[in-house]
Amino acid sequence: MIHYVWETVGTLVFCVSGAIAAREKEMDWFGMFVMAFVTGAGGGLLRSVLIGDVPPQFLKNPMTFGLAAGGTVIALAGSEWWRKMRRAVSVVDALGLGLFTVTGIRISQAHGLPWWACLALGVISATFGGLLRDVLRNEIPLVLRKEIYATACIIGGLALLGLDRLGLHEGVVLGITSTLVVVIRLLAIRYAIHQSTG
Repeated sequence: MIHYVWETVGTLVFCVSGAIAAREKEMDWFGMFVMAFVTGAGGGLLRSVLIGDVPPQFLKNPMTFGLAAGGTVIALAGSEWWRKMRRAVSVVDALGLGLFTVTGIRISQAHGLPWWACLALGVISATFGGLLRDVLRNEIPLVLRKEIYATACIIGGLALLGLDRLGLHEGVVLGITSTLVVVIRLLAIRYAIHQSTG
């Protein structure tokens, strides 16, 4: 149940980031809905295809469409507030990164994959929706820039795998890991920390 809650909240957060991104490009409500859906479902879709869990969840359960609609409403209702927030898309996106990194790893583990594959799928789950969002709004995806983005997911994923060995309660493990990813990403945004190219 906790994994379901984590993924549901993460999907909603990503949907909100997609809808805000669409509004920044002056798209109409339908464009916002499409962007919300693509951002919210993109990571899970690719993960499902890679692990052979098809058809993907959004074709089995209509909740993703409802979450995309909810994300669109949130973006529209708080439009004045979002405009005042510096890098609103990136800030909201950071929350989704933390939630989806851990759910991506847990779903991969449930399919019996080795740790390194679980880590890779956790990162893919967390970043692919944002990649699609940025491509659709004609921007270089955050994951392909010098931003501390996928790196935050990798650090968080490794922390999760390490915490698993300590036998802590699942809620504690997910909470610590998600928070770690979010904090790293937000600090990188706040202080403009970028990865060095050498």
